[in-house]
Amino acid sequence: MKTTKSNSHKYMDQYSRSLIEASLDPLVTISAEGKITDVNEASIKVTGIPREELINTEFSNYFTDPKKAQKGYLQVFKKGFIADYPLTIKHKNGNLIDVSYNASVYKDAKGNILGVVAVARNVTNQKWVIELRKANKELAFQNKEKEKQKIVNKELEAFNDEIESDSQYTLSLIEASLDPLVTINTEGKITDMNEALTKITGLTREELTDTDFLDYFTEPQKAREVYQEVFANGSVADLPLTIRHKNGKLTDVLFNGSVYKDENGKVDGVVIVARDVTEQKRIATELTEAIVFAEMATLIAEEAKTKAEKATKIAEDAVKSKQLFLSNMSHEIRTPMNAIIGFTKVLLKTELSEKQKEYLEAIKLSGDALIVLINDILDLAKVDAGKMTFEQIPFKMSQSIPAMLHLFEIKIQEKNLKLVKDYDLKIPDVLVGDPVRLHQIISNLLSNAVKFTSKGKITFSIRLLDEDEKKVIIEFAVSDTGIGIPENKIKKIFDNFQQGSSGTSRLFGGTGLGLAIVKQLVETQGGSIHVSSKINEGSTFSFKLSFQKTKAKADFELEIAELDADIKNLKVLVVEDMPLNQLLMKTLLDDFGFECNIAANGKIAVEKMQTKSYDIILMDLQMPEMNGFEATEYIRNKMNSNIPIIALTADVTTVDLAKCESVGMNDYIAKPVDERLLYSKMVGLVKKNPIIIIEPEKNRLDHSENDKCIDLDYLNRRTKSNPILMMEMISLYLKQTPTLITSMKQGLKNKDWESLYAAVHKMIPSFSIMGISTDYEDIAKKVQEYASTQKQSEGIHEMVLQLENVCVQACEELKEEFNAIKNAN
Repeated sequence: MKTTKSNSHKYMDQYSRSLIEASLDPLVTISAEGKITDVNEASIKVTGIPREELINTEFSNYFTDPKKAQKGYLQVFKKGFIADYPLTIKHKNGNLIDVSYNASVYKDAKGNILGVVAVARNVTNQKWVIELRKANKELAFQNKEKEKQKIVNKELEAFNDEIESDSQYTLSLIEASLDPLVTINTEGKITDMNEALTKITGLTREELTDTDFLDYFTEPQKAREVYQEVFANGSVADLPLTIRHKNGKLTDVLFNGSVYKDENGKVDGVVIVARDVTEQKRIATELTEAIVFAEMATLIAEEAKTKAEKATKIAEDAVKSKQLFLSNMSHEIRTPMNAIIGFTKVLLKTELSEKQKEYLEAIKLSGDALIVLINDILDLAKVDAGKMTFEQIPFKMSQSIPAMLHLFEIKIQEKNLKLVKDYDLKIPDVLVGDPVRLHQIISNLLSNAVKFTSKGKITFSIRLLDEDEKKVIIEFAVSDTGIGIPENKIKKIFDNFQQGSSGTSRLFGGTGLGLAIVKQLVETQGGSIHVSSKINEGSTFSFKLSFQKTKAKADFELEIAELDADIKNLKVLVVEDMPLNQLLMKTLLDDFGFECNIAANGKIAVEKMQTKSYDIILMDLQMPEMNGFEATEYIRNKMNSNIPIIALTADVTTVDLAKCESVGMNDYIAKPVDERLLYSKMVGLVKKNPIIIIEPEKNRLDHSENDKCIDLDYLNRRTKSNPILMMEMISLYLKQTPTLITSMKQGLKNKDWESLYAAVHKMIPSFSIMGISTDYEDIAKKVQEYASTQKQSEGIHEMVLQLENVCVQACEELKEEFNAIKNAN
């Protein structure tokens, strides 16, 4: 009897072990005291802890919320079962896995509860969770098993209670599985199954028991091969089959199976678990279709992009040609005008007869008018080309506007007009905007008002329309009592070269560009402009603009300085190739009391600086041998000099001004030179201590060994500080960047511009992700521009080297961050 009992125990243990291990989901048995008594391989994987370390430990230790786990465990004892109970398992490496638990008690033959069987379904990446079995199914099956026990041989009665307990335990394991589970004997007949199998086939337990399991598949031969493979290899994993419901419904499944043996090691049968993958296959099919549609859409988009790029290139070429023409025109006209107006001003300071003075004033007036026309044409061209830029700097409107109005007071007094100013005191003291463009708009409107008004008054008003925490909306208005505008001309008054009537130009002068520029400047900043007028009564031009509020101090506003007695004997180096302009600049600087040295080009200027020190440089841009840009770059990068440099330019397009700043020039002044403005800029730069230099990009972007070039704040926010995701992002950067560096360098070396452009293009997004300075993004874009056009190649090799250095440094720092995150988790 003892032998029979021992063998039966071994058999039941073997059977139970096969059932436990057949489950694809983590399965655990827990004692009444809450200690783990058994686990399957899936539980070991989900916790990362060996079976020996799990056994006899507190089951609640392996969840993010132990109290919630214990509460669920108590519910099992109270109700006999729980279903769909959500918990989060904590892997020893820190990974978190969301699961849904089904659990039920198992009892001995007398009905005493021995413990709990719990099965977890991973629901981390699923949109739904399969409905878990109810525990009352288990009770029905338990009653049936009790009936079967009545026919057990009387020899087993002595240990019937233990066998009954083992059966209950086995039954609990079978029913706890969320997937269809079936046991098959060596003849291929079904010997046991759970409720999930009856649902998926639509047959009862009685109908399924002792039938051939091959009958329930669309491919019986393939099912036979699965069955045979289990016997041959001891197990199978993830083999695809399709189960057929009795009503014809088909369910795609993946089979896992393993053999179970008797006490002598002989194979008694097979335990097979099926995982329903119908939804996954549907999603995969939809994904494939989506990919096909996406590829088709991409092809269509690429064709449209190609056409758009061709059209854009044609338009850009036209704009560049226009800009080049205007730039050349500006330079060619301004250069002689600089000398004409400059020497006229110089002559006006000498002793002259009244006639001579009258003639010179006429020359100066004509020169000034011509310069205004050139400026108007260039401004319109810049707006049309999208090159007009607007600064966003803090300034005091209450000081800025009166200073500008002061320039018109003499003209207004000369015409015996009255200027009325109305300023709203509710306007904040400091605002953020572009005061220069604002002055330009108001100046154009005031010029028109003065021009077309012969008696009465001109009223300039500023009032606050709206205000919130961040911005204000302000209305500016210029009213006059002049000739007015005919009603049929009002709608066209802002068009290029339009004036109020055909006789306006003859009587009052002008080109009709001023109002066109005003409209463009207002609307490009997001504002609006309006005009109302009556013939012989006057006109009112009003416009609205919004400005940002700020607590910052106003930027330094340039004031026209008078001659400063303390600023004498400045040593000035004038770099200018035109003899006429050299003479003019020397004359102006002599009047200021400054010492002047002349250099005919940038190369000579550099040589002079090596033998003599200077306080400031006035640098022309267009010169032979070494132009102003090249000379400034050499002075900043090779000579490491911070001497103030003011550009003298006859071309005031935004392209030149941006380039002036990029090479390290401190300021610029347009030709013809306004001597008072030149004096103010020179004195202002020399007085600054220390002198603030717009450094070239090489100096600006050098990092010391202690400076970090990365900042992972952005990555932390985007990944919500998920260490696994952060490590994955860093790994991708470390994997792709060395290849991109190599492609970039090789592209430049081989003059393979497409390869260079592509490599840099792929680098740019990673700068913001890894917190690398936006300055490098700007450098990368300049390299891209060079790769596209092969123009303006100054410093291209240096810029590629800077990109290489920062990417290499970023890789080294990211390796350290990766290891730190890994060790912390």
